[in-house]
Amino acid sequence: MFDLKPIAADAVPAALEKAHRYRLLNQPEQAESICEDVLQIEPDNQQALVTLLLAHTDRFTDPRPASPHEARGLLPRLHSEYEREYYAGIVAEREGIAWLRSGKPRAGRATYECLREAMECYERAEAVRPEANDDALLRWNSCARLIMAHPDLVPDDERLEVAASLGE
Repeated sequence: MFDLKPIAADAVPAALEKAHRYRLLNQPEQAESICEDVLQIEPDNQQALVTLLLAHTDRFTDPRPASPHEARGLLPRLHSEYEREYYAGIVAEREGIAWLRSGKPRAGRATYECLREAMECYERAEAVRPEANDDALLRWNSCARLIMAHPDLVPDDERLEVAASLGE
């Protein structure tokens, strides 16, 4: 429909800085657009891929949410095993938080499953993390605390056991 205008190669660093700022301003669509422009001229730009992935996850709770599938589709393009696992955890964690905030039926189960998936990704990331990088551990702890703070976040089989123990 439209022919997009390419940006100059020497504009990439400034464009990525703008994308970061737009994420901070809660304008993920603008950040996504900038990252797509960068990736048109530098398809392997790791910073653009990560920022695009994170901007997608910023939209999980929007009225017109981005798809977690789209965010996961970017993971194989990341070079390091650590980053693939770490950002897979981020996608799962943010999807879980979107479920938690949704109030939809079975959101507790979906939230729990997403957070547990995130924790597994963080454990794999921890095993291959760079020295002095505890980001995966911090995220794992955050997921664990979220689950412990919400007793309704349990898998279906545990929920049935809880209900049975309460005489429901």
